[in-house]
Amino acid sequence: MIHQYKLNGYNIVLDVNSGSVHLVDEAAYDIIALYGKKTAQEIISEVCQKHKDISSDEVLEVLEDIKQLKDEGKLFTEDKYLPIASELQTRPTVLKALCLHIAHDCNLACKYCFAGEGEYCGDRSLMSFEVGKRALDYLIDHSGTRKNLEVDFFGGEPLMNFEVVKQLVEYARSREKDSGKNFRFTLTTNGILLDEEVMDFANKEMHNVVLSIDGRKETNDRMRVSRSGKGSYDIILPKFLEMAKRRNQKDYYIRGTYTHYNTDFSKDILHLADLGFEQLAMEPVVASPDKDYAIKPEDVPILCDQYEKLAVEMLRRHRNGNGFTFFHYMIDLEGGPCIYKRVAGCGVGTEYMAVTPWGDFYPCHQFVGDPKYLMGNVYDGVTNSDVCQEFKKCNVYARPECNDCFARLFCSGGCAANAYHSTGSVTGIYELGCELHRKRIECAIMLNAAISMEGEPSAEGGEQ
Repeated sequence: MIHQYKLNGYNIVLDVNSGSVHLVDEAAYDIIALYGKKTAQEIISEVCQKHKDISSDEVLEVLEDIKQLKDEGKLFTEDKYLPIASELQTRPTVLKALCLHIAHDCNLACKYCFAGEGEYCGDRSLMSFEVGKRALDYLIDHSGTRKNLEVDFFGGEPLMNFEVVKQLVEYARSREKDSGKNFRFTLTTNGILLDEEVMDFANKEMHNVVLSIDGRKETNDRMRVSRSGKGSYDIILPKFLEMAKRRNQKDYYIRGTYTHYNTDFSKDILHLADLGFEQLAMEPVVASPDKDYAIKPEDVPILCDQYEKLAVEMLRRHRNGNGFTFFHYMIDLEGGPCIYKRVAGCGVGTEYMAVTPWGDFYPCHQFVGDPKYLMGNVYDGVTNSDVCQEFKKCNVYARPECNDCFARLFCSGGCAANAYHSTGSVTGIYELGCELHRKRIECAIMLNAAISMEGEPSAEGGEQ
């Protein structure tokens, strides 16, 4: 499968199955579009008629180049990964990561919060050290030979239970030597309780820190408010700036959410970049269509235009020496994730689980509270193996809608939780999200290919 598009003056050809990206001139772009559909003579006639400055011999040379790339597995490659999909359904898996819901409570009342103001539509609750300890032991015991283990401190607002966070990190460190494991921690915070002690602790122990802010003051304070309705921007911004500085602009990222009310979200990202933040992420809100802040179908063309504007501006800033990283544009054009990850996705429900304050297991934080997806608990282990099997089947080839999508091996079929909440099935697709993701992939490829052509390595990590 070939995907061709034009963006920011570049003619881009993506070979979907190999991941090869080609930047070509106008004539080659048209020749590739005709290749395999018309004879060589028909292609020569049509291309020479359209491009007066190209000769028939030059068209033949391009056709030979295309054939060579095809023989090398870089153009018009066949899908050799379909057999892997069925194998993944029976594959043995080990646990590699936990999302510890250290606090089902929050000191903000963000209007779009999927967790119901941090409570997950239940009682306010803080995780005890004993529950957290059992969760860490379970992770160690069920991680097989895997050495690096990931633990996210999540909420609600995890800093409302900071003492237990510290205790759990200390306990995990005490188990590293005897278990042969290495723990990498992430802390997600709204910043209200961020202070000197937390910053020092995070810089010592946290592999990554996620700082939640939505951009410009008016954007942030529309949605991210206290329980009395007061905006949080002025409180958290100085703290986040200090946190980014202390981490030398590495191993953190600013994580925002855009809604129907700021479809010009690129201005929010650039606002944060202008303040000095270099690691940025911005996600579309996922909400019931009846919410006033929900993304509407008519917003999609506007949002796609915003992604293009952002990519063009990021390239300009990179060339000027003041670039920044945007999470959704972080793709590795040289290698990228292994094919296992490309097909199977994030490992939700199989390699990754969320743990509630009282110790229940769920596939991820977006399933917490849904009895259908209660997997077990820290005391009895995973008792609902049907959920694991359901998620093992949840790969890009389980979704017929993905068959003709050029972005399928970059997103692995998309977020299972978003699919479930929009269609009722973890193997469904969230169509609005798919449209935005396809545009993000196009922009990311353009940006990274352009940087690579200028002698810089493309970004690594981020989206698959």
